[in-house]
Amino acid sequence: MSRLIAITDIHGEYEKLCSLLNKIAPQKDDTIIFMGDYIDRGAKSKQVVDKVISMNEVCHCEYLIGSHEYALLHSNSDKYYEYLFWNYGGDATAECYGSYENIFKIHGEFFNSLKPYYLTEKYLFIHAGIRIGIPLEFQNLVDMVYIRSEFYNKKHNLAQKIIFGHTEFDKPQIWEDKICIDTGCGKYKNSPLTAFVSENETEYFINSNN
Repeated sequence: MSRLIAITDIHGEYEKLCSLLNKIAPQKDDTIIFMGDYIDRGAKSKQVVDKVISMNEVCHCEYLIGSHEYALLHSNSDKYYEYLFWNYGGDATAECYGSYENIFKIHGEFFNSLKPYYLTEKYLFIHAGIRIGIPLEFQNLVDMVYIRSEFYNKKHNLAQKIIFGHTEFDKPQIWEDKICIDTGCGKYKNSPLTAFVSENETEYFINSNN
């Protein structure tokens, strides 16, 4: 049976990504939703992006935008996002690619193609969340990649359960209407990369440390 698999907030941690994917062992009928923040902090952002792109040869993949990609894409035109990119680990990304300009030369097409969310009958996969009370089609992309407690501290009214990252916790956080799977990968040395898996009406987690 096919699985829906969500992975988010990799932050340049290539070894943890490979460890997690080895444990998941994706099959051709699976769908992996990568929910953003591929880059920054960790030392191997380019390798991470190469790896997630290559996974599309193994199974179906969806690629979403995270706050760090949003900051990268706006760093040339907006001083605030330029500050965010460099302040939150962009130096490691630029070093990994050889230069800031090389990020766009090598993977600019990928970063510009990232989607705001992925919707199924049962789930909404998104990087950070939504503004409660606003229909999905009218959501602001900045909210979708940056929102925190205004989203997860309130119950939403969508039909789907929301799977998200962006705000790190020690372990996956499970609410009735949403699940956060950011467990601090890239921010804290020993924090694992965690995947959410939906299979045969069952939901479970796999992490890179187990």
